[in-house]
Amino acid sequence: MGDVAVGARSGRDEGEERPDDAVEREAEDGGAAAHPHRSFWKELPLLIGIALLLALLIKTFLVQAFSIPSDSMQDTLQRGDRVLVDKLTPWFGSEPERGEVVVFHDPAAWLSGEPTPEPNIAQKALSWIGLMPSAEEKDLIKRTIAIGGDTIECKKGGPVVVNGKELDEPYIFPGNTPCDDMPFGPITVPEGKIWVMGDHRQNSQDSRYHMQDSTKGFVPVDKVVGRAVVVAWPITRWSTLPVPDTFDQPGIGNQAAAVALGLGASGLAPAGIAPAALGLTGAVPLVMWRRRRLTSGRTDR
Repeated sequence: MGDVAVGARSGRDEGEERPDDAVEREAEDGGAAAHPHRSFWKELPLLIGIALLLALLIKTFLVQAFSIPSDSMQDTLQRGDRVLVDKLTPWFGSEPERGEVVVFHDPAAWLSGEPTPEPNIAQKALSWIGLMPSAEEKDLIKRTIAIGGDTIECKKGGPVVVNGKELDEPYIFPGNTPCDDMPFGPITVPEGKIWVMGDHRQNSQDSRYHMQDSTKGFVPVDKVVGRAVVVAWPITRWSTLPVPDTFDQPGIGNQAAAVALGLGASGLAPAGIAPAALGLTGAVPLVMWRRRRLTSGRTDR
């Protein structure tokens, strides 16, 4: 009778196991034996792969860092500065505006004679994904002074004049003149082209010095890589690169009025660190999300 009472209280015979007992034991040992967690070192190649892919995409379509190798844009940019260049906007059809600092591919051998080191295979691979500068690319950085349809001129002893408006240029290197070393114009910038000048006017082989080239000193818009928007390095020189107020004066965009008045018409090394850093930043949350999904999938079973 006592045995029957015990059996009634327990609800099962000795040795018989309920399903929830197995669940409790699995919860206690964490299910580690049945479903071991993947090691971080096994996830590392995936992390690196995603980071490299994102770095390549960012470098190609979004933003790229460039190193300043010369003094042609002083004092705005110093030798050794790293600038971040917006490469996304041109993909949507935007063209350079007056006053913007732009990076562009060498339009007509402007960098002819400049030494170009021969990279090895490892350097080529790293530069391709944006982890180091490319030794083969020849790019320049200058300020856009006039765009397609503008009339521009600069006489010795005078200011640069765009569409009949004199430019006050506080960004010019101290002690420099607007164009005394190479006066020009008046000339009209063709559609689809821009006229560029360095801020260090007496130390810049810009549009003025290439008027006898095949492009007549103009830079085709399709050669423009993008607009430099930020000085990112060194930290002590961090700053934005806005359009100066002189390019916002009323009437400067009136090319037709200028014509009616009868006015007539250095190398840059890609740094690539920014895409790599951004790619790694983007890869980490993706891998962590994947790890959580895998872990969640195992514990939900």
